Amino acid sequence: MSLGMILLIVLILMLVGVMPTWAHSSSWGYGPSGGVGLLLLIVIVLLVLGRI
Repeated sequence: MSLGMILLIVLILMLVGVMPTWAHSSSWGYGPSGGVGLLLLIVIVLLVLGRI
């Protein structure tokens, strides 16, 4: 596995972890999931462009 794929998997797991449907993050709102989603989008674009 390449470093990019490992980073992508970790970011997807982080995105699932900050979803406001879980009990530990229900009071956080959508801010953290939006931030991790943005990081995930940036990593996907970098993977497509071949920068990672």
